[in-house]
Amino acid sequence: MINDKQIDELIEVLQNKLAANRISGDGSWRSTLSSSAISTSVSAFALYLADSKKHKALIEKGQQWLFNTMLPDGSWGDSPESPTNMTATLLSYAALFASGSPSAKTKVYLEQTLGGSTDQQIIDGVLRYYGKDLTFSAPILVMCALAGLIQSWENIPQLPFELSVLPQRVFRFLQLPVVSYAIPALIAVGILRHKKGRRNLLSPVRDQFINRSLTKLQQLQPENGGFLEAAPLTAFVAICLCGAGYSQLASTQKAISFLVETVRKDGSWPIDTNLDSWATVLSIRALGNDIQNKQALADQIKQRAFTYKHPFTGAHPGGWAWTNLPGAVPDADDTAGTLVALHTLLNGEPCAEIENGINWLLGLQNSDGGIPTFCKGWGKLPFDASSPDITAHTLQAIHLWIDVLPSDLRAKCRKRMKRMLKWMQKTQTNDGAWVPLWFGDQNASDEKNPVYGTAVAVEYLAGNDDPVAKKIVSKGIDYLRSTQNKDGGWGGAPQVPSKVTTTARALSALAVHGCYKHENTETGYGFLYKKYKQAELFQPEPIGLYFSRLWYSEEMYNITFALNALQKIKNQKK
Repeated sequence: MINDKQIDELIEVLQNKLAANRISGDGSWRSTLSSSAISTSVSAFALYLADSKKHKALIEKGQQWLFNTMLPDGSWGDSPESPTNMTATLLSYAALFASGSPSAKTKVYLEQTLGGSTDQQIIDGVLRYYGKDLTFSAPILVMCALAGLIQSWENIPQLPFELSVLPQRVFRFLQLPVVSYAIPALIAVGILRHKKGRRNLLSPVRDQFINRSLTKLQQLQPENGGFLEAAPLTAFVAICLCGAGYSQLASTQKAISFLVETVRKDGSWPIDTNLDSWATVLSIRALGNDIQNKQALADQIKQRAFTYKHPFTGAHPGGWAWTNLPGAVPDADDTAGTLVALHTLLNGEPCAEIENGINWLLGLQNSDGGIPTFCKGWGKLPFDASSPDITAHTLQAIHLWIDVLPSDLRAKCRKRMKRMLKWMQKTQTNDGAWVPLWFGDQNASDEKNPVYGTAVAVEYLAGNDDPVAKKIVSKGIDYLRSTQNKDGGWGGAPQVPSKVTTTARALSALAVHGCYKHENTETGYGFLYKKYKQAELFQPEPIGLYFSRLWYSEEMYNITFALNALQKIKNQKK
């Protein structure tokens, strides 16, 4: 039996934690991502190539952070609390190798992991790890080459940088080997690889596209220099431009300035500057109506909607991003989450931003019926494919607002929601699960997190009376019940160690569907309360699978996920 006094105690603790992270002035919430070995190694190396003397202090501080966070076997996890990660280890080793200070233990680890240390063994190992998606593998390999780990450029993949000069609307038809948000990497890596490769009959033709591609890169770069507010992507672009002889180019200097501005006091970099807008959405969801100055916060959030066609993805106006910083790009998950948050803040009263946001989401729907992250139609690679967690989030947002929409838009929404639900049904596994796009579990053998994906989909579909929705939700609930661990918690997959984040999401899903009296909910709550009493409730848990296996933890996830679950349990008990 869940103890009412205990649940009130824990809710108060979580609310106080949340209040401490609120930003004075605009009323939103502060996000703090974990530092990243990948971000730090790539950023430090970019500064090394740009001007090793000028940036000597920052480079050495970054290198020291890498040594301080190295695991006993010479490897690195991406975040300090992560298990060993091949990418983090290879890039950290490359950055240290370039300056003459690598660890011998790291070399042994990489030889064992990649099957050796020859050029081809490194190349084959990286390409095998990432498959057909060259978004991250190509930049990794060119950094290894520039650092001296790879001697020959011959077998490093060539990216078709010249295609970047074509109209953005045709990109989806070109079957590019990188995802939609990686066009800057396509340009920078492609130009570098072209310059380092052997000359052939087509080389003079490709030469003619270099300046036009660099101009395109400049157009894509935000005013602060940071592509997507992401240190890894920005640093990779800077590395390639420096390696290709363009260290003094304006785009290079802006990228380097971004890295200098975003380094932390300890010499590290996170994978992204912050997720403040996303953290705010999560906080509003967790607090519900228990928020002060709702109208002022709603006005602040409405102002963050994009009012122009985005130069990076070509997204039309109306969407929201994960942060309000210049490098951010509108995406479906943040847009859906913002629409849900505004429903709470505005007490269900519609406004122009709501209608624009829903139209934006409908415009993103893929031909398969699902909703992708950034761009419609880029379905070749996983990060551009339709995603069940994002599709369910979109369904929730539209469901909340549909009754107050204009009649023509309402009819359009109903038709599109049918297609979304059919896609959700088609992609649900036989045991009732969905695999999310942006969240994983490093302890799972395949690094996937079907518990998280299923939990959020089940929660987001609450209140949807469509027969298809009811059917797939029922299967999802059965999956969650069947995957609970003996300690009462949930890991990202069956028999994976329990975590606060996944347990909280599973509890939210069960509670919102009236399962608060079920044994699964009681023992799941017991797991969270035990973690609280053991002072382990707020320990970092890497969950984010970002930019092709860049992991991060976010302190707001434990707080908002747990509070959301407890509030839903308490509301169901009333």
